[in-house]
Formats: sequence, C-alpha cells, structure tokens
Amino acid sequence: MGLRPRDIASRMAARRRMGDGYVRDTFKLPREEARAKARDYLTRYPKAGYMSAVESWRELPDGAIEFTMRRLPSAD
Repeated sequence: MGLRPRDIASRMAARRRMGDGYVRDTFKLPREEARAKARDYLTRYPKAGYMSAVESWRELPDGAIEFTMRRLPSAD
C-alpha cells in the first residue's frame, strides 16, 4: 500500500528546520479565500524585503487548501 498525499505532507513538515530564522503562518481556507490570503500576505510582507513565500500547500479531502507562508521576522 502506497503513501497517501497527507502522509507525504506530514513527513515534509516534520523535516522543516524550525530554527532557520523564518516566521511561519499556517492557514486552512476554501480555495478562493486561500488565494486572497496568500496575495494579502505577500503584499503585507513583500518577497524583496522579507523573503516571503508559500512554503507548502495541499488540498484537503473537503476541498479546502492548507498552506504555510513564511517570512523573515524583520517585520515584527
């Protein structure tokens, strides 16, 4: 029996280096709201100044999108 996408995502999340200096925010939203949230995040914390990015994302069985945004803490 193969790994489910959920299992792979969990393994990848466990490998993340939490002491790497980034601030991470995870969200679970319907697809359109997820897009809007990611755009807002990148507007608030521009990539050029905060190295912001969508670090990971996955579609959940209910159709919602779970995603993690990362940025440098210099905005705090």
